[in-house]
Amino acid sequence: MENNVLLAFLLTLLAGLSTGIGSALAFFTRRSNVGLLSAALGFSAGVMIYVSFNEILSKARQALTGAIGDVNGAWATAIAFFSGILFITLIDRFIPSFENPHEPHPIEDMDDARRSADFKSLHRMGILSAVAIAIHNFPEGLATFTAALKDPGLGIAIAIAIAIHNIPEGIAVAVPIYYATENRGKAFTFSFLSGMSEPLGALIGYLVLRPFFNDIVFGVLFAFVAGIMVFISLDELLPAARRYAEGHTAVYGLISGMAVMAVSLLLFL
Repeated sequence: MENNVLLAFLLTLLAGLSTGIGSALAFFTRRSNVGLLSAALGFSAGVMIYVSFNEILSKARQALTGAIGDVNGAWATAIAFFSGILFITLIDRFIPSFENPHEPHPIEDMDDARRSADFKSLHRMGILSAVAIAIHNFPEGLATFTAALKDPGLGIAIAIAIAIHNIPEGIAVAVPIYYATENRGKAFTFSFLSGMSEPLGALIGYLVLRPFFNDIVFGVLFAFVAGIMVFISLDELLPAARRYAEGHTAVYGLISGMAVMAVSLLLFL
């Protein structure tokens, strides 16, 4: 397991850095490729949903039933899974949608005078916005790191899905910050730092949980992470994909993500 720690941190870091790609796109691309964006978000959701139910929950239940018995292990898996959903639901509930970095904004908002006037209010809420970004990205960092620590192949798949998800998030962060400050460098910095909260979340989670790592902790954490990923997929990725969808593009992306994940897992059997 210790040999996977460096790889787990690296994957989490790379996933977080993709917010910078999103902010760069916001400044250097004048139009959103809505078809590609919809397919990419759907693909990311497909990967995360498939791997959560088919792989992560399975490993969680395996670890927990082996440690505390079949019945107790099954109950613990279900409780941890829905606890993960409750955790991320509470985060969304107490972070107002306007400051919520997961609320998608297209690149065209950069040129929208009405939206730019709305975004100026972020100037009075810069600290709150930064905290909101960090809180939202912490669980994602923990999810990527935990998966990579237990199974590097699984961690790579989740890191790719999170990275795809973080690109439009980078746009969502950079656009309002740009209009709040009229400074592209500052907007890029805020977007970059929002992604850095993911490896920070992984680091804090690792330092806190390291002394207690055993099958029970891994099982509970894996089921918890699965709940977080399913919620992110259903509440954020798929609605955003549908918003930008052209026809069935979002659904095709979703199915493609599931298929690619299924094939990649089968190739490692």
